[in-house]
Amino acid sequence: MSVFAKATASPSRSKRTLLSGLAIVGASALVLAGCATDGGETPSGPAGDLTLKLGTALPVTGNLAFLGPPEIAGTEYAAAQINEADAGIQIDLIQGDSGDTDNKAYETEIPRLLGEDVSAILGAASSGVSLQFIDQVVGAGVIQFSPANTSAAFTDYDDKGLYFRTAPSDVLQGEVLGNLIAGDGHETLGMIVLNDSYGTGLAKFTQEAFEAAGGEVVSQPTYNTGDTTFDAQISEVLAADPDAIALITFEEVSTMLPSIVSSFPAENLYFVDGNLANFGDEFAPGTLKGAKGTLPGLSVDTIADFTSAVNDFWVESGQPELTEFSYAAESFDSVILLALASLAAGSTDSAAIAEKLQEVSGGSGNGEKCTTFADCAQIINDGGVADYDGISGPISFDELGDPTEAKVGIYQYGEDNTYSAF
Repeated sequence: MSVFAKATASPSRSKRTLLSGLAIVGASALVLAGCATDGGETPSGPAGDLTLKLGTALPVTGNLAFLGPPEIAGTEYAAAQINEADAGIQIDLIQGDSGDTDNKAYETEIPRLLGEDVSAILGAASSGVSLQFIDQVVGAGVIQFSPANTSAAFTDYDDKGLYFRTAPSDVLQGEVLGNLIAGDGHETLGMIVLNDSYGTGLAKFTQEAFEAAGGEVVSQPTYNTGDTTFDAQISEVLAADPDAIALITFEEVSTMLPSIVSSFPAENLYFVDGNLANFGDEFAPGTLKGAKGTLPGLSVDTIADFTSAVNDFWVESGQPELTEFSYAAESFDSVILLALASLAAGSTDSAAIAEKLQEVSGGSGNGEKCTTFADCAQIINDGGVADYDGISGPISFDELGDPTEAKVGIYQYGEDNTYSAF
């Protein structure tokens, strides 16, 4: 099932580059298909009015690398649709790698992207990584737009009005997860938590919801990015004898699971967006059967037409089949929203685009509803105000750049160690 919630916050406030030599989950390199203008030339005619240069800092490497392919595919698919629409704007998309706080790929990638004079940088996926370079990006007067940051730390961050995200705050996911665990009849909970703003924040909100429902958190050990052994954390949680265990981690979960499931029933395990993955034959059949997890965004089943289309696009561009679709829709919507805001502003200036992002998302302006770039662009080009409802949901930014409407899906693992909507 999916849980719909309206998130609220009080106001305070294309030359294509090939990214090669960086592994993506078993692939030796990422080769991007050309869907921007050839040779970086601005086309003649109406489509040549604006050329919006966007960079990405998404996880090609690091502990969220399994999210790289769907997120990158989402940005490429959006750019292709925008450029094909020929509606007064073309996208020049420059792909980059965020890495993680262990390999620190962002330390060279962010300066490279800023040196390309981009109007916005999409990323990172990890909240902890985004916090490493947000000051550098917004300090340069450039928009930072994440499709997957969920840490509550960004809501009131001093971002100069230049930070936006299409993923909801972990206040919402924590509430859903805590209530799910309690609703399943569990009275005690153990958690293994990534020690960064994402992990500790989501753990906090999950604990608050679980305890408000009458439960008790009995163990909550943490680990750091780059750690490779987790015996101490696993032993601590198991020794507390909880009814359920929530794994608030990134892909380190693959290393943890064999030791956990050998001593703890899988049906009492709970995953989150940072590690909800289709493990398939990585583990023996039935290893994860019954385990559940939460993932912000519309159910994969609900957006099946989109996931099929983005996968077809990705494969036709020479990439392997997508096995994950987490945050693909949010990444797609990020590019669409930036393009619409640029078109509405009649400018590729970052500040001008930022001024229009709330409007084109429907957070202000009482615009006309539209669900595709082409339809929204037509409204803008005809002198109207567009209100884009995206693949990932209505979005509707508030004054702080947070989406005010969001869904969190609940999923369950089957015999084949893949998840489906619960």
